[in-house]
Amino acid sequence: MEFLGRIQQFFREVAAEFRRVTWPTRADVANSTVVVVVLVFIVAFFLWAVDVGLSWPVEKLLKWGGRS
Repeated sequence: MEFLGRIQQFFREVAAEFRRVTWPTRADVANSTVVVVVLVFIVAFFLWAVDVGLSWPVEKLLKWGGRS
């Protein structure tokens, strides 16, 4: 029976914590979503540019090394 009492206490504490949470507004969530999407595109563009920029020298190096 002690086990059931501990489970009930746990759920009471969880409910109390949920009442203390300050939930973001819809506008906050929308703004955060826009920031995340923009940053994902910026990072994707940067990684694409690095990939394109490094592929040329790596390709030349591999072709040069294959001239045995």
